[in-house]
Amino acid sequence: MNVNVNGRTHASARMYWIHALTPLHVGSGRGVSFIDLPIMREKVTDWPIIPGSSVKGVWRDYAEQRGADPALIAAAFGLATDKDDDHAGSLAITDARIVLLPVRSVYGTFAYATSPLVLSRLARDMKTANGGNLPPLPAEVPDGMAITTNDNVLAVDGRVFFEDLDFTSQASDIAHSWAEHLGQILFGAEEDRSFRDILLKRLVIVSNSTFDFLCQQGTEINARIRIEDDKKTVAPGALWYEESLPAESVLAGVVWCERVYGVRRTTDELLAEFCTQPINVQMGGKATVGKGYVRCLFSGRGN
Repeated sequence: MNVNVNGRTHASARMYWIHALTPLHVGSGRGVSFIDLPIMREKVTDWPIIPGSSVKGVWRDYAEQRGADPALIAAAFGLATDKDDDHAGSLAITDARIVLLPVRSVYGTFAYATSPLVLSRLARDMKTANGGNLPPLPAEVPDGMAITTNDNVLAVDGRVFFEDLDFTSQASDIAHSWAEHLGQILFGAEEDRSFRDILLKRLVIVSNSTFDFLCQQGTEINARIRIEDDKKTVAPGALWYEESLPAESVLAGVVWCERVYGVRRTTDELLAEFCTQPINVQMGGKATVGKGYVRCLFSGRGN
């Protein structure tokens, strides 16, 4: 069965999901504002992303460490030599785009924020990956409104409070359906329903402009310093600020395969080898200070 990606037909495609278990820093180099080390962002929306190249490198390293067949690894992720018979990887991996951004809430501790535009683009990707029946998409949300699930823990007396933002709340079956659908994908394998219940009670849909603001102001900014060993003081010029996505952030992308290079395997077999079982890996920088520990999950055809 063929699926369509950006107007082109591909034989096999699946969704991949990244759930940050600790703050996640996939950097874009030096910043131009007070943030010295900002995270990667999409050019058009300025929303956080994880480049497909970063994801590809992490998956390849994980496959090598677990002892996967080197020929299959080369077929999936390409060759890194200068030989004439080099080829690109058979797996095409898009950037992972933000789906759920955790934001601090006065009630319920924190919320998983999303927006109509986020869900619209996600639904398009999920249809690409043969995602089956999807919940209906929400209508545009007015500024100052927060659409919650039916049994949420965020709203009190019809109001929701994120950081210093104040919203009028409205419960919605659509928000509830999306929370159930995403909870099944992200936590369906969990024996305990507790994580699905956490999402079910905390998903909120805000306006696109509000989501823009949260993506700008809702990330973590940490001050880092380097201490001089002899003086035990900050080394000259060794104070910097780095940005991270907060723990519990969820991003998603599409991985597909048109043809397989170098080995006699079908596209579905190659995807089944590398894009089926959940994996826990370190992604991005600052690993030695606990950043970037994530769960990678897969959904769509064959899952």
